[in-house]
Amino acid sequence: MRFKMYSWLIGMLFVPTLLLAQTEPEDVAAVDDKFQNFFYESLKQKGIENYDKAIEALQRCQELEPNNAVVYFELGKNYLAQKKYKDAYDNFEKVTQMDPKNRWAWVGMYDVCYDTHDYNQAIIIVQKLIEFKADYKEDLTSLYMNTQQYDKALELINELNEKVGRSDKRDLYKADILRDAKYQTAEKNNLLDQIKKFPKDESNYISLIYLYSQSNQEEKALEIAKKLEKEIPTSDWAQVSLFKFHLNNGDGDNAVKAMNIVLPSKKIDPKIKHRILNEFLLFAKNNPKYETDLDKAIAYFDNDKEVKVAKEIAKFYVSKADWPKAVKYFEMHLKNAPEDMESLLLLLQAYTENNQFEALAKKADELTQLFPTQPQFYYYAGLAYNQLKSFKKATDILETGLDFVIDDTALEINFNIQLGEAYNGLGDMKKKEKYFTKANELINKQKP
Repeated sequence: MRFKMYSWLIGMLFVPTLLLAQTEPEDVAAVDDKFQNFFYESLKQKGIENYDKAIEALQRCQELEPNNAVVYFELGKNYLAQKKYKDAYDNFEKVTQMDPKNRWAWVGMYDVCYDTHDYNQAIIIVQKLIEFKADYKEDLTSLYMNTQQYDKALELINELNEKVGRSDKRDLYKADILRDAKYQTAEKNNLLDQIKKFPKDESNYISLIYLYSQSNQEEKALEIAKKLEKEIPTSDWAQVSLFKFHLNNGDGDNAVKAMNIVLPSKKIDPKIKHRILNEFLLFAKNNPKYETDLDKAIAYFDNDKEVKVAKEIAKFYVSKADWPKAVKYFEMHLKNAPEDMESLLLLLQAYTENNQFEALAKKADELTQLFPTQPQFYYYAGLAYNQLKSFKKATDILETGLDFVIDDTALEINFNIQLGEAYNGLGDMKKKEKYFTKANELINKQKP
């Protein structure tokens, strides 16, 4: 936030002319009339943005009353409007020399510094403006950031957070500063102090837990989490650190309790929830008795539009060649996303690897009806029927699907192999040789 200077007059429009003892009254009146005429002419010209003429009129005022601060102030505003920054600054500065308590002249100097990006000089001026209005501390924070005086910025941010409350802008500034580890010690000490002063303010605990975790001080993070749980038993954030502590200690039961508080919480960031689930997934893989708890945890993510959790877990088990688990979680995911092509194909492959040929035949056959031009589904159906020794069904569905194969040599080879197997099962040696020969030809074409 930066305070802008407005076209307000300061007090009276002009300072009365100094009278000399020998001046006649009629001469004084004449001077006053001239000054007022030129001054109002300057206001009129400034109002229609004719700044040159406004300045000319003010210079006539200056000749009549060389010590009138209002004239210098108006000159500063007109020069600023013309972006004649040095002239503007000099005139505003002249006002502050004549009247150091003239806040709006200091604002004019600040406007010049801000527009010209002279942030170091702006800091000096804003420090003066703070004497008039404490709100300028917000400006000072931004100026410290612009001049990379992060230690001063952090100290001021913490002061403002305590006195007037946090703001999004200051939170962003603070996050930027704390990316540099050298500022983290001071911030940790500040947060410890804030926790002592305000033990019921959850945000300070959360920030400190995060900082300790970032610097691999897990024991200290846990200590703060326990303090938070003690002071605010209903805090969901305390459970985030407690979950990790229990998991690291192999205490699955208490880890599950903490996880079941965190996952449904609206206070916890979704990224943290995903991290917790991923950590629990690795734990459950080595501790199968917690698989039911994993299933319940996945349910919390049913409406997550960014990450399809069941699918990601299924793919994790594919990477580990744990086909029964892969099948389970792909089936879970496809209940909510029945047309996810990648998951459908991976599920069919998982059925194949797991020797679930009846399930493979049923699912693949259904998919040929839903997606009649997708050759992969015909291939899996034919493979399944071959394994089930339903060779006639295999030949029918494979020959139909082969017509849809376009520019996919690997798939075409597999179709021909399965057709060879099917006709072998039917005892048709001629067609068996035909398809095996075709498969070999395609394989040889692929060789370098």
